[in-house]
Amino acid sequence: MIEILIALFVDDKIIRPYLGDTIVVILIYCFFRSFLKGKARLIAIGTLLFSYTIEILQYFNFVEVLGLGHYKLARIILGNSFSWLDMLSYTFGFIIVVWLDKIQLNKREVKVS
Repeated sequence: MIEILIALFVDDKIIRPYLGDTIVVILIYCFFRSFLKGKARLIAIGTLLFSYTIEILQYFNFVEVLGLGHYKLARIILGNSFSWLDMLSYTFGFIIVVWLDKIQLNKREVKVS
């Protein structure tokens, strides 16, 4: 919900482009994690690679290649401009996911002990 609100109502130079990209990695990770059984770190790496791929496709103007450039939703979801700072934001989201997973794992280990 936060990501949708940011996309629809926030038009600034920090929250929408960078915090939004950080949060989206966390959301994609949680989505994948809810369906996939496996090591959290591998799912996190897959999420990061997926995010990088979408950003690289933006460099090649993929939304226009697909013929979806006139759809606002397609431009919001797929994006329309490549940025190294977006890649950094995705990496930061990945770091947060791995860090939170480590905290959760440590809590489980304490309960078992």
